[in-house]
Amino acid sequence: MRPIDLTPSEMRQGARAPMRTGPIPYILLGALVAVLAGVALLVTTGNQVSERETEVAQLKREDSAAKQEARRLAPYVQFQTLHEQRLATVSSLADSRFDWERVVRELSLVLPADVWLTELKASASAEAEGGDSGLRSSIAGPAMELEGCAVGQESVARFVTVLKDIDGVTRVAVASSELPSSGEGEASSEGGESEGGSECRTRKYIAKFSIVVAFDAAPVPITAEGEGEAPATATETAETTSTETESTEGEEG
Repeated sequence: MRPIDLTPSEMRQGARAPMRTGPIPYILLGALVAVLAGVALLVTTGNQVSERETEVAQLKREDSAAKQEARRLAPYVQFQTLHEQRLATVSSLADSRFDWERVVRELSLVLPADVWLTELKASASAEAEGGDSGLRSSIAGPAMELEGCAVGQESVARFVTVLKDIDGVTRVAVASSELPSSGEGEASSEGGESEGGSECRTRKYIAKFSIVVAFDAAPVPITAEGEGEAPATATETAETTSTETESTEGEEG
């Protein structure tokens, strides 16, 4: 036989017991939990926003203090920059400076009595104005170009030798050394100076020379075009000078 439960339904227990109050309490409980979660999230977000605002305010204060300190130290920074610029300028001028006054003074001391100059050009580099000869263009550093006359080719050779005694001279090159052609010396002596005004060969034994004196050891000023051509070696210059001197002496003989 099938058992029958005679217990009233309102007094029954267990899973099969019907709900006494319905689903409303559970709905209210879920809504309360959601509200609590929202409030907690809102409070947490508000705290994070407050912390970030505090950090932003602190950073703004630090930035303002740093700007004020930078403005206070700006004159010192400008002074330091100006000091470095002036120091670099002075160093550059000191490195590229050449004492032409000393060179000319020493030239006046070694100039022989039988040699006189008609023209003197000096330039700190091959690019400077005044370096027109081919020998001068091959010298990157300071150089001096001398033109004048001497009593014979031997006097020119002696002058080349004494020029090497000037402090700083590394080589001396003779661009030309010529005696007057037949009748040229007499015509110059009778008519005075030539049209150019630099003819000094008034006698047939007077030689007119053009000499370039190089100071290769001196600093070369830096130019926008870069370094100049490499100068010829002292040995090559000496050989050229010796050959030209021998040829002019042969013409004189």
